[in-house]
Amino acid sequence: MRYLLALDSGTSSGRAVLFDLNGTQVAVAQEEWLHHEEPGFPGSMNFDCSANWALLARSIRKVLHDANIDPADILGISATSMREGIVLYDEAGRELWGCANVDARTDEQVRFLKNHHPDLEERFYQVSGQTFALGGLPRLLWVQQHRPDLYDRVRSVSMIGDWALMKLSGELVSDPSNAGTTGIFSLHDRTWAPDMCRQVGLRDDIFPPVAETGTVIGRVTRQAADETGLAVGTPVVVGGGDVQLGCAGLGVVRPGQCAVLGGTFWQELVNMAEPITDPGMKIRVNPHVVPGQWQAEAIVFFVGFMTRWFRDAFCQEEVRIAKERGVDVYELLEEQAREVPVGSHGILPIFSDVMRYNRWYHAAPSLLNLSLDPVRSGKAAIFRALQENAAIVTAVNLDNIFSFTGVTSEELVFAGGASKGTLWSQILADVTGMRVRVPRVREAPALGAAVAAGVGVGAYATFPEAMEELVDWEHEFEPDAEHHAIYREVRDRWQAAYAAQRQLVDAGVTSPMWKAPGITFG
Repeated sequence: MRYLLALDSGTSSGRAVLFDLNGTQVAVAQEEWLHHEEPGFPGSMNFDCSANWALLARSIRKVLHDANIDPADILGISATSMREGIVLYDEAGRELWGCANVDARTDEQVRFLKNHHPDLEERFYQVSGQTFALGGLPRLLWVQQHRPDLYDRVRSVSMIGDWALMKLSGELVSDPSNAGTTGIFSLHDRTWAPDMCRQVGLRDDIFPPVAETGTVIGRVTRQAADETGLAVGTPVVVGGGDVQLGCAGLGVVRPGQCAVLGGTFWQELVNMAEPITDPGMKIRVNPHVVPGQWQAEAIVFFVGFMTRWFRDAFCQEEVRIAKERGVDVYELLEEQAREVPVGSHGILPIFSDVMRYNRWYHAAPSLLNLSLDPVRSGKAAIFRALQENAAIVTAVNLDNIFSFTGVTSEELVFAGGASKGTLWSQILADVTGMRVRVPRVREAPALGAAVAAGVGVGAYATFPEAMEELVDWEHEFEPDAEHHAIYREVRDRWQAAYAAQRQLVDAGVTSPMWKAPGITFG
């Protein structure tokens, strides 16, 4: 038996996942990691390269042990990671500094860029598909301003997935899907755009080579083999960003295909055959891991946190009952929510806004239009309203993408933790008016990385051919036309209510649930 290994460096944990060539998960090992705040800089989240590499190495050893395989039977290795997070290196290739994707220390730098270069963000967006909200330019400016001695020693920059592969092979190479999320990148050329750095006074000579996902860049070194238990010489293959490889792992590999990844955040992805950007700058655009394709991406914030908050704040009794019955508490809550009419008695949750990439913030969390009737505004009704609201924000995001891309689709793939609930999947179909397909695979980013390794070593011909062969489907949900019509009216009311809630934030009456760096009010 031959195998493929994927390393997955997520926001909250590092994992090693082993697959066979049929796409079946053989073993997984995972450890949580923490991103420590840099003293004096609230919102900072440093990526600890030394500790996190030791964690990944332990995970690899555990996978090899649990699977009880000969490491020489691993055909190839690739990696996926959180996007936006970066690592800086010195001339010898040693890590100098790293930050996670959720690092939020650059408020000052974003305001500086916006104030001193008023048209720069829009111009750069047209090239890169990214704004300054999550970008690499403000982070490099922060290092230049607050760690000048370190900045002078920087010789290379990479994404966190690139760093994991460098630790294995000694070779530093970036891929378009992940590097593109820095905003220092050309969508059209699928390579770095260092002139952006020159325009804001940053160095332009620190960018590694770019290779497409599925390219062999090196082999496991003796040192890496000693640290991980892998076989010396195992091919190491370029991976990609977790969202794009997640889409590939779900079979979303052809232009016009759509996906909703339902986790802590919900991402809406639409594949494009051209690198088109949104004239209104509301939507993010990234290179896909499939060469010659791009993705329009919108994000619904904190959906997973929202349902967890509701569970922890109000559902202790349901948690107890679910434990007694041996079921997941969300399964029990969905069972109760099925008895609530479509539209949840008019309850309007205010949590995430639709994607507004050029001025990105959210209103204060609220539940509007509650009644004093304990049935009409009880736990079951509120839980269903939360599910409906996530689907409504998703539908508006998808419509905004379809509007500027010209893409139309009658079907979307729904994956992630939220897709386990059959009620939520049906609500998503009813709200969007699209057929919803739920795949059987649960580790889509890791599977995508494994397939990248397989493409690199010749186990598969191409991404599209491999995924269309490997992905199978667990459920399919058809939209209900009558429910869709009701949800159109609910959607209109929610948009009007959310606009009013944004005005309260603008006036300083309430505080935003989240805001991008550089956003000011009043």
